[in-house]
Amino acid sequence: MRAFNRFYTNLIGALDYSRHLHTPYTLTEARVLYELVHAPQTDAADLRAALSVDAGQLSRMLTRFEERGLVSRGPSARDARRLSVELTSDGREAAQLLEERSQGAVESLLDRIPEPERELLAQNLRTARGILEGGSAGTAPLARVRATRPGDLGWIIERNASVYAEEFGWDSTYEALVARIVAEFAGGHDPQREAAWVAELDGRRAGCVMCVADSAPDTARLRLLLVDPGARGHRLGDRLVEECVSFARAAGYREMVLWTNDVLAAARHIYQRAGFELVDEERHRSFGHDLVGQDWRLGL
Repeated sequence: MRAFNRFYTNLIGALDYSRHLHTPYTLTEARVLYELVHAPQTDAADLRAALSVDAGQLSRMLTRFEERGLVSRGPSARDARRLSVELTSDGREAAQLLEERSQGAVESLLDRIPEPERELLAQNLRTARGILEGGSAGTAPLARVRATRPGDLGWIIERNASVYAEEFGWDSTYEALVARIVAEFAGGHDPQREAAWVAELDGRRAGCVMCVADSAPDTARLRLLLVDPGARGHRLGDRLVEECVSFARAAGYREMVLWTNDVLAAARHIYQRAGFELVDEERHRSFGHDLVGQDWRLGL
């Protein structure tokens, strides 16, 4: 922990903050301005408690700010025995400049980090904060569904192949099928009628689904629904299917269809909850196994 603290404070220039951001303010002074700009009027006692700053140190700091015209002080409207602190227009301008330079410093740092590693970094920072705050066990992870971006399609192929090989023993012919589906989509899909989404859990890719045009008229096909094993239990599968169905309705399709196999029980329950109905079953041998394929349909 101490080794990381030494590394990180040096990385962000915490020990020489004013030179690092080319400002006349120390790190503590910058924190005070930050708190004040996000709470334009606050009591000095609340400010001291929020920052864990010594009362004497905070008083001297506010005096310097007042002399520079950055803050004004007076009796609190809530309690005349307390001192209220408010930024002046010059103080808000100074705080805004600090915010812009701090943001630029972080962006410069992240520019050196590849996109997948940024996601991993964000996830690990949230995990570390949760553990140190003592609330990791009760903190719900942040889940969201977003449109695909560069790098996602390769991940969709890799995760589909890996998960189905590990859980069902499917061979490389399944990976080849997924690769063909993804390649066809990437090679030239109509963005008004076809789309793909990735689910994230705490900033890390955790699932996917696609909506593509079927060969039948006015029919959309749901493809490649997947939720990573480590991310199950957060309704990501339901949210992915809901996103896919909503898109198909908005695109003007009259129905949506999908093909799956009966061994994929968890996916089948998701489809049933979304209103899909089983319309046909057929035995087949694929991916190195004897399976029962199923066709499902949803009227839109």
